[in-house]
Amino acid sequence: MTILRTRPAAWLGALAALASLATLSIASTAAASDPLATPEAGAWPSDGRDYSAQRYSPLTQIDASNVSKLGLAWYDDLDTYRGVEATPIYSDGVLYNILPFNVTIAYNAKTGERLWTYDPQVPREMARYACCEPVSRGLAMSGNKVIIATLDGRLIALDKTSGKPIWSTETFDKTFPYSITGAPRVFGDKVVVGQSGGDFGVRGFVAAFDIETGAKKWKFFLTPGNPADGPDGEASDSVMSWVRETWFGNKYWELGGGANPWDSIAYDPELNLVYVGTGNASPHSRFYRSENKGDNLFVCSIVALKADTGEYAWHYQMNPGEEWDWTCTASIISADLQIDGKPRKVLMQAPKNGFFYVLDRKTGAFISAAAHVIQNWNNGFDDKGRPIVNEAVRYGFDPKLVMPGPGGAHNWFPMAYSPRTGLAYFPAYQSGFVYALQPDWKPQPMRSNSGWGGFSGPVLQQRMKLMEEANKVEKAWLTAWDPVKQQAAWQVELPRHGNGGVFVTASDLVFEGTTKQTFAAFDARTGKTLWEFPTQSAPVAGGITYMLDGEQYVAVNAGWGGGAAQIEQSSGTELPRAKARLLVFKLGGTKQLPPLAATAAVPPPPPLRASEAQIQAGAQLFAQTCAVCHGQNAMGGVKDLRHMTADTHSKFNQIVLEGLYLDKGMASFADLLKKEDVDAIHNYLIARANEDWGRSE
Repeated sequence: MTILRTRPAAWLGALAALASLATLSIASTAAASDPLATPEAGAWPSDGRDYSAQRYSPLTQIDASNVSKLGLAWYDDLDTYRGVEATPIYSDGVLYNILPFNVTIAYNAKTGERLWTYDPQVPREMARYACCEPVSRGLAMSGNKVIIATLDGRLIALDKTSGKPIWSTETFDKTFPYSITGAPRVFGDKVVVGQSGGDFGVRGFVAAFDIETGAKKWKFFLTPGNPADGPDGEASDSVMSWVRETWFGNKYWELGGGANPWDSIAYDPELNLVYVGTGNASPHSRFYRSENKGDNLFVCSIVALKADTGEYAWHYQMNPGEEWDWTCTASIISADLQIDGKPRKVLMQAPKNGFFYVLDRKTGAFISAAAHVIQNWNNGFDDKGRPIVNEAVRYGFDPKLVMPGPGGAHNWFPMAYSPRTGLAYFPAYQSGFVYALQPDWKPQPMRSNSGWGGFSGPVLQQRMKLMEEANKVEKAWLTAWDPVKQQAAWQVELPRHGNGGVFVTASDLVFEGTTKQTFAAFDARTGKTLWEFPTQSAPVAGGITYMLDGEQYVAVNAGWGGGAAQIEQSSGTELPRAKARLLVFKLGGTKQLPPLAATAAVPPPPPLRASEAQIQAGAQLFAQTCAVCHGQNAMGGVKDLRHMTADTHSKFNQIVLEGLYLDKGMASFADLLKKEDVDAIHNYLIARANEDWGRSE
């Protein structure tokens, strides 16, 4: 009887193993025939170049011996001062690019001639719901289609030859302040897309759509909804009962919880898993969100889903109970590493929290992590890889200095990995920020929600004193990181936060845009600067390289803007700059950029007439409603409001309440603000302008 019972079990096990091998073989065969999995050497058809997202090109024509001869082949003026964050894509002689508000352009990749332009007519008021400008980080391609994801939530397939729409699909409920700023990804026969909006109070999710029709295939929510509504009828239903156990109180769902996958989404075609990097919680403060307790899954995590169905496979949470505006939406890179003498299939990520992580990409098992900047939130990891949080960084009404700050030790700027050097390359930022709770905070739908306070009065003075400590250690680098040794191989110090995305070539060159307003090439093994080109604007986007008619080209968008620019501008370090441009280089290129236009003088502000109480009321309203676009303490941002002209001051109420500048992306705020609120904000701005006017910036 024992034998009879064992043999069927053995046969079943053998059949299961054979089925598993067959599935793996089919997946491997499909991957080998998929041009997005194995693109031609001279192509760059997707955001990360291939499914590994390593941003590694096998091209070698440009190398250390001749990179100094790299010159401008052609450029295109993009007619915007908004941030241009997109990685272009290239295939079959055509370069595709996407601008703010999702204006999409196809170019002859050799000459720069515009072949077609498609404007999806995104309502300009949508800029109000884009925390860090109405940017797009890229587009996707499949067969005859170019795929764009618009700020207002449409997924659109364009004919790659004509630029005409083939299909269009709505991806989110527009009664909530969702937006899309990340690139869509094509994985096999599916387009996978996330969305933004966590700061404004939405429920994060990721969804997949059919590449041929745009029909929804599956959807996975990343935080629990209102329990009274019951199941969602989506792929996430099977896990939502235990996800909900990590949230507390009876109002956590009011602002959606956040966890928006606003940038990096990756794929392993052999495992057939989609990896989703999730964002910050909403509201930011766990005190107001979840009774100051709970892990709050799946905020700041990587969640692996089965590509065919969207079903949950595994997760790893970098920051349980996240409340510092840290996100895990940075580049997710696949690689095969030798760790402890054994081959491991891994995922690598360096999210905002200052650590570099290596995980098993099949199971999500924690392999290792190490800090690459000064940090004070983590006391180590337990034997399962769960972080041991330093409870001293859990802020209350008294300010706490936490490192890194909300700008992140590594934000969305694309990371690269070279299988030749075994190193990952990314822009790093060492910083701190002072957090405190806002007394009596209430949820505020349709505007930025943090629960943070301390922007006026005595608490502001404490905040400023603590920020002096953070400012002493602030630094920025291009970092080359050894993921096996978990240590820096080299670092190149750069002047300030916001250095751009990275790619690397088989000739051991690393390319990156810098906040010196240059585009530069570095030796991938030593960090030595080999070439630098003045771009008249800091290129924050990820660049690419491609081969056309026997010549290797390098392309990058130079358009200083987005969240990093707002942080830098808010410190008063804005530089004169040109409008955004797409720059394309080749060996022997001879094109020249026109001279940079002169910068107008800052006009004197009007006299201050308001009382201190009015100014403090305006400071709090500004922090709640305006700072997300116009900078903390009214410094910098999309438009530095300390520098308004007399004409702008005279039209201030029309701009804020009537939408006078709607065409520029400045919508009316009449739904949130009364006239007396706007007057208070205006008085605060006049006070700030008088405080700072005439100072050297």
